Amino acid sequence: MPLNRRTFLGRSAAAGAGVAVAGGAAAPAAAHGGGGREKRYSFTVMGTTDLHGNVFNWDYFTDREFDDKAHNDVGLAKISTLVEQVRKEKGRRNTLLIDAGDTIQGTQLSYYYAKVDPITARRGPVHPMAQAMNAIGYDAAALGNHEFNYGIPVLRRFQEQCDFPLLGANALDARTLRPAFPPYSMHRLRTPHGRDVRVAVLGLTNPGIAIWDKANVSGRMVFPGLEEQAAKWVPRLRSMGADVVIVSAHSGSSGTSSYGDQLPYIENAAALVAEQVPGIDAVLVGHAHTEIAEYTVVNEETGRPVVLSEPLKWGQRLTLFDFDLVWERGRWSVARVGAKVLNSNTVPEDQRITRLLGDEHEKVVAYVNQVIGTSTAVMATADAPWKDEPIIDLINHVQAETVKAALAGGQWAALPVLSQASCFSRTAAIPAGQVTIRDAAGLYPFENTLEARLMTGAQLKDYLEYSARYYVQTPAGAPVDTAKLTNADGIPDYNYDAVAGLTYEIDISKPAGSRIVNLAFGGEALDPAAEFVLAVNNYRASGGGAFPHVAGARQLWSNSDEIRNTIIQWVQAKGTVDPAAFASVGWKLTRDGVPVF
Repeated sequence: MPLNRRTFLGRSAAAGAGVAVAGGAAAPAAAHGGGGREKRYSFTVMGTTDLHGNVFNWDYFTDREFDDKAHNDVGLAKISTLVEQVRKEKGRRNTLLIDAGDTIQGTQLSYYYAKVDPITARRGPVHPMAQAMNAIGYDAAALGNHEFNYGIPVLRRFQEQCDFPLLGANALDARTLRPAFPPYSMHRLRTPHGRDVRVAVLGLTNPGIAIWDKANVSGRMVFPGLEEQAAKWVPRLRSMGADVVIVSAHSGSSGTSSYGDQLPYIENAAALVAEQVPGIDAVLVGHAHTEIAEYTVVNEETGRPVVLSEPLKWGQRLTLFDFDLVWERGRWSVARVGAKVLNSNTVPEDQRITRLLGDEHEKVVAYVNQVIGTSTAVMATADAPWKDEPIIDLINHVQAETVKAALAGGQWAALPVLSQASCFSRTAAIPAGQVTIRDAAGLYPFENTLEARLMTGAQLKDYLEYSARYYVQTPAGAPVDTAKLTNADGIPDYNYDAVAGLTYEIDISKPAGSRIVNLAFGGEALDPAAEFVLAVNNYRASGGGAFPHVAGARQLWSNSDEIRNTIIQWVQAKGTVDPAAFASVGWKLTRDGVPVF
């Protein structure tokens, strides 16, 4: 019998237990039973990941329907339509629906119900993502690293509001080292042959949480490696009678990490789990924001194939794992697994979901369209990945001013304050005229907070050299194509930092590691021994992107408010945004001393 949700949540938090979910009526034999004497059964597991607060096919930062160059659509309302189509085709009782994490952060819809009208308030609202996922009928979801961005109380309240378990076998209580969330869920699917199929879903999250959300989890939770915990739990699930084991992993498949050697665990370990841990049939991959329709890994011990699939972020794709089972030697065994993805832009939104959350959507649209000031000029990020643009200068100016004010009158007040910022979105803009919350918030889509770290000139030189790896080496005289100039070795835009307060050139004709030239402060060559305060976001200060020195640098100050809110409050206080007051060309791309642009 299925457990009562509240009973289950209470038990699982204390004991780290899984949840058993019973299937329904038997599947039609003609559709899912084999002919002749051989007993066969087929079922489908659907998967999403990195939904990041997207319910509607709507972009709150542009205040219009979402669109991109590939004309993708986003949101759970679209996913719901695809899910219902699959359930109609396969039979609802022959399907499961799971998610691989990063659910409650990413849009202004999710931000609003964490910060503006928080779900943690007494008699507070139900989180829109919980409402939508409950209505669609999710069976389980793994925890993502962004689940921890708003603090554990918000996450726990969201957990209470979900009618399905949030899984995290490697999210452990720091004191007891027991699971702080259910490690797995167990689901029974009825077959026409008498013996149910037991499907176990093991949830694994990202060890980087210990760095990226240190302020929220330090001393409360620890996050060991995915391979280690999978090796612990998969045999247990098999001994409990699981016929099929699926891992829902908020971890990419590349085997890389963005936090260097600060943790002994690998960030993107999904493929390694499949290779190293026997007994896994399929892995739903998350975290990397890439699309992998089907990827097969051979387990090193058994030689058996393990199928991985990662649907594209924000509800743009739905993964389907199709399982074919055969009854042999008194048990069900997996004969074949295949995977594919469905594109959500092929279907309309499910009106049941849009009606359910229409009021919440309208509240957030009204909130983000509040006017907070005016701008004397248009500023945009379109060229910011390769030019020092005023719109990035605005972020750095606000951060530097905030840190200077915080340090005023103290031990570090006399030190010069520098600031780092990244181009998070190439479509962000501040219009001439009225500036709204959505305009300002669009500059900073992440929930990062601000810190001040003590750095030397030599460390800053290393920092900038590391950042400049972002550019593809381009010889002097060769044509420059901006479409191919950036993101060398897959480095994302958010891991390229411009540092304001210094002047420097990046010679893209030189190899990575020797590109920073004419580095100066106040018109003089930078003194390697000089000390500076760096205004830096907590993701970078905690080791995100593995930039050198900053994670180990002395923390002089930190703030609990999001940088996004700091920018909004700055615009409100100033009333007018005038680029002439803060914009300058502090850095530029060159080749042999000749500017590229």
